[in-house]
Amino acid sequence: MPVIVKNPLVDGWYADPEIRFYENQYWIYVTRSITDYQMQRNIDAFSSPDLVHWQKHEGIIQMDDFPWIWRAVWAPTIVEKDGKYFLIFASNDIQSDEEEGGLEIAVADTPAGPFRALLEKPLVGRFIHGAQPIDAHLFTDDDGKIYLYYGGWRHCNVAQMNSQMNGFIPFDNGEMFREIIIPGYVEAPCMIKRRGRYHFMWSEGNWTDGSYRVVTADSDSPFTFNGPKRTILAAQALADGPGHHSCIALNDNDEWLIAYHRRIPGDSEAGHRMLCLDKMVFEEDQIQPVLMTEAMSL
Repeated sequence: MPVIVKNPLVDGWYADPEIRFYENQYWIYVTRSITDYQMQRNIDAFSSPDLVHWQKHEGIIQMDDFPWIWRAVWAPTIVEKDGKYFLIFASNDIQSDEEEGGLEIAVADTPAGPFRALLEKPLVGRFIHGAQPIDAHLFTDDDGKIYLYYGGWRHCNVAQMNSQMNGFIPFDNGEMFREIIIPGYVEAPCMIKRRGRYHFMWSEGNWTDGSYRVVTADSDSPFTFNGPKRTILAAQALADGPGHHSCIALNDNDEWLIAYHRRIPGDSEAGHRMLCLDKMVFEEDQIQPVLMTEAMSL
């Protein structure tokens, strides 16, 4: 019997979803979509056994561990390693190296937390290659290496996490951070690997309005993307402003889903973003344009 997934997945305003499958459940980690950054002070998660019925896990970070954070907690990413769950998120929306905040890292024994600080300072607390330290995405390659992609202000960096997840391993040239050169890149990187091919995705446009959209390019390298870029998710009659997404493979049948937020056309309130899930289809090793739905059958 088919499963019907309805959009939006949950009530309320949420953004920047990171979808994972842990401990026999789907998990989506989200930003509380509040435009008053001083009220945006923690991360929520939702879990589901079937992608239909969702349980909310509110305030999963132990924020007392981060006394320097005073606003703008958002854009979570997570990875499981050696039985621990490592969560990276942005803080304080820093505008210069003189401000405290950036990318923070926390760890927990379960996907629901509570997540406690792994460090006594930000993991990335300064601008490198012009990238604002926001919008992190953790990607585990087939060889077990874990890469951190991140960056706003039209610059994206990648670094390899060390075995303790508390710092980085230098690349062959001695640099800790490599810039991903993508014309038009704005923010919200996302990486998947399918059949030996790397598919790098990101968001362009303005997150506060209907111009927001998802763009992709692919490569045989996790660092260099010289091929043509293509828009795969953009405004449609049903909704606009779709972006800041993540992806998951459902099973061995090459069925993929894309988790993203979108907006109601004509709604000018920047924080009114809804958590949604739709199918992502490949043809000839390329991601096809995503059709936004009110409900889909799995």
